[in-house]
Amino acid sequence: MARKMGLDLGNVNIGIAFSDPMAMFASGFVNYRRRSLEQDLRYIADMAKDKGVDTIVVGLPKNMDGTDGERVQFTYDFCAELKKYTSIPIVYQDERLTTVSAEKLLISADVRREKRKKVIDEVAASIILQNYLDKKY
Repeated sequence: MARKMGLDLGNVNIGIAFSDPMAMFASGFVNYRRRSLEQDLRYIADMAKDKGVDTIVVGLPKNMDGTDGERVQFTYDFCAELKKYTSIPIVYQDERLTTVSAEKLLISADVRREKRKKVIDEVAASIILQNYLDKKY
């Protein structure tokens, strides 16, 4: 079995997480600071290839009522571009409240506010990926 990659797409940062080789557990990897669309896409595609990823799981930021908002279209557009850089299948995982969950988790772990800002997207990516793994496997 191969690793899965989880992404939490933001305007400034992209949280990236990976599963273990057995696809049981998700772990945050990096809070990647965005540069340009092309650099971001190359970074993600190269990282996925280097880590032996067979699925990229992208958080889908639906509205609380389950409808699609403008961020959903942003995510679809980003993934359409990412498909030009990799043949790895991309799947979507509902990410409602993952950032809230990540914030609560970090607060409960007594992580200081400055540090939380640096890792929040990475933790959110790991929650997105873990939710996918729990549902899929």
